[in-house]
Amino acid sequence: MIPKIALEEHFMCPGFEGYWSGTMDTVPAAGKAAILKKLNDFGEERLSGMDAAGIAHAVLSIAGPGVQREPDVAIAIRLARQGNDFLSAQVQKNPKRYSGFAHLPMQDAKAAADELTRCVEQLGFRGAMINGHTNGQYLDHPDLYPFWERAEALGVPVYIHPADPMALFPALADQPGLRRATWEWTLETGSHALRLVFSGLFDKFPKATVALGHLGETLPYLLWRFDSRAKLYGIKLEREPSDYIKQNFVVTLSGMFSREPLMCAVDALGGDRVMFSADYPFEGARDGAEFIDSVDIDENLRAAICHGNAERLLRMKL
Repeated sequence: MIPKIALEEHFMCPGFEGYWSGTMDTVPAAGKAAILKKLNDFGEERLSGMDAAGIAHAVLSIAGPGVQREPDVAIAIRLARQGNDFLSAQVQKNPKRYSGFAHLPMQDAKAAADELTRCVEQLGFRGAMINGHTNGQYLDHPDLYPFWERAEALGVPVYIHPADPMALFPALADQPGLRRATWEWTLETGSHALRLVFSGLFDKFPKATVALGHLGETLPYLLWRFDSRAKLYGIKLEREPSDYIKQNFVVTLSGMFSREPLMCAVDALGGDRVMFSADYPFEGARDGAEFIDSVDIDENLRAAICHGNAERLLRMKL
């Protein structure tokens, strides 16, 4: 079993349950309780699952949306710092197995930038995980440029995690089975990522790195189409949309344990931009591990996906 670094692995911070519960209102109570129990565990259950999956190291992040749903900016700033301090305390107990992604109060760009700096430089975190929009504001908004300037200077990835849209997509209104993780979050998160590309954000911050789960939220499948339609609609960018996706994005598996989308991501973006994650506890760590350990791919590519690419991106070594 090849050693792995997992990049989308979640936990719960005390006092954050209310933010998260809103995303679980369609999950049966027993299932929700079982997931919450796993989110709260940093000990034997989580570690034994990692051992069984060959996960040598997990980068932990608060189960979203967290303070990004908080309307009071001062509360968001205070709780984000509190959550990061809580995670840091857990990481310090077992730094060989755990590190963290910062949770940020995106309601205030300077506060978010300062908290990211603190988390990276003082707490040793590997970047940030941002749970989609913040009360309707997407990450391409000009007010957030100070945050992007800081993230680019620090050289750490910004991982965009799915979140509920501000309003239900009409096409999904009478089809609850298509909501959230089935399709709605892919549509919302892929659209969010494309906003960064088509807004010209990467022309302003060309060294910024964005991570997406689920093997890129369908973007690798559509690169030619994005370039073709950008020309048709007269979108003015310094490069073609596909170039930004290939050069400014990295992707992780996180619950996409199938060879066809994996190879699409590898072929579209390059094998050096695809990494392992399990999306624990929303997906089984062992399911992800069994897939990547057995899928028919070149062994050098397998090693790069499992740990090599993450070691380079996160500036760490197993």
